[in-house]
Amino acid sequence: MTTDVAPDSTNSVEAPKRPGKIIAVHLSYASRADQRGRRPAHPSYFLKPSSSVSTTGGTVERPGGTELLAFEGEIAVIIGTAARRVGVDDAWSHVSGVTAANDFGLYDLRANDKGSNLRSKGGDGFTPLGPRVIDARRVDPAALRIRTWVNGSLAQTDTTAGMIFPIAQLVADLSQHLTLEPGDVVLTGTPAGSSVVVPGDVVEIEVDAPDSPTVPSSGRLTTTVVQGSTPFDESLGSMPAVDDVQRSEAWGSTEAAGLQQPAPAFELTDALRAKLIQVPVAGLSQQLRKRGLNNVTIDGVTPLTAGVKLVGTARTLRFVPNREDLFDSHGGGYNAQKRTFDAVESGEVIVIEARGEKGSGTLGDILALRARARGAAGVVTDGGVRDRDAVADTGLAVFSSGVHPAVLGRRHVPWDHDITIACGGTTVQPGDVIVGDNDGVIVIPPHLVEEVVDAALLQEDQDAWIAEQVADGHAVDGLFPPNSEWKGRYEQWRQDNR
Repeated sequence: MTTDVAPDSTNSVEAPKRPGKIIAVHLSYASRADQRGRRPAHPSYFLKPSSSVSTTGGTVERPGGTELLAFEGEIAVIIGTAARRVGVDDAWSHVSGVTAANDFGLYDLRANDKGSNLRSKGGDGFTPLGPRVIDARRVDPAALRIRTWVNGSLAQTDTTAGMIFPIAQLVADLSQHLTLEPGDVVLTGTPAGSSVVVPGDVVEIEVDAPDSPTVPSSGRLTTTVVQGSTPFDESLGSMPAVDDVQRSEAWGSTEAAGLQQPAPAFELTDALRAKLIQVPVAGLSQQLRKRGLNNVTIDGVTPLTAGVKLVGTARTLRFVPNREDLFDSHGGGYNAQKRTFDAVESGEVIVIEARGEKGSGTLGDILALRARARGAAGVVTDGGVRDRDAVADTGLAVFSSGVHPAVLGRRHVPWDHDITIACGGTTVQPGDVIVGDNDGVIVIPPHLVEEVVDAALLQEDQDAWIAEQVADGHAVDGLFPPNSEWKGRYEQWRQDNR
């Protein structure tokens, strides 16, 4: 990247003051999509009125009775020649220039617009453009940079290389549906970092081409936020309204909006581990079912060594069906399987997605020894295990769908690790709590572990007391499950034996 060349500010062409139409893209940068937690498969658009355009050095009003005015630094594309049904390869030739834009939005009105964004983004001064236009012929559309400063601090920086949909695709796609006319403006979306501004804040935006020899630049587009005093009239239309969802999206995150502190990371403490060891998987399954979770058992797996108890947090590994060319590229060397066994931490359970395919081993004695040396709690695989006796002799708790002498490459390609997988018919995410015994293996969401295990321990106490009553000759009718009379007797017994 060129860093020692001063930006070229010789271009005297000013940004358009009243475009025929302004078309804006909803989500186009990967960084913004990742921040929002949703990545569109195709671009989508909305219109902004030409009356929303303003120039550098101006102000933008936050209307009375609102709180969530947010900036969005964007690259504005200016159409030079009419474009109708043009292809991607030809689209850039219809662009005359690019400049900086600020796609201001008032989140207080966004819900009322239901996606049209007319009121939330169409206010006077909500689309500053400029100050100068960079000649499209002088730059590579894939190497433009957008930066935003708020009160002098850098808030956004990204390049068009980070766009999900390249500029040429946006122009070509729009031209399928309508004619882009000379002077029209396309706002190409904002990267991560957009947030709320308040009266007194100064927002500056610049577009440049840092890899070009002369570093052509739009110059800084400057806008000052001011407070409006005229409220909206509820007799005329819907009023501003905000909730925590709008606050979170306007500020960029729940933390930035001051809505919540980051939740502490889950820790499987020694105390919790000890409780889980005491409770049978069947008891945990019962408690999860009471909470609406029925699809949490890893079906079809049994322990290599009877009587073993497995407790730990999941570290995941995924195998895909063997395809010879893919095994050549992913099966050898330091593949995903070896990386997983080298990275497993003390107390973790390696959970392997093998699609229930039992026709080869997914684990052998060498990797079992490695996991044991790393302190792993065990391995669960819905595939096969080879070197069965040697693996069992390591002392590692291993649950599998069976044994098979064949090596991995017969059926599987090690593909990825530390991702959400499917094992034995259930979904397993990294960090889930895994518990196994002779009845099978169950997956517990971390946030439910303490609640579930404590409830299961109480249930175990009650079941043990019921078993004593049955052993003493009482009939199971009304006792199992206990009716109100037997529940009363049990509670009295608990109080007497505290």
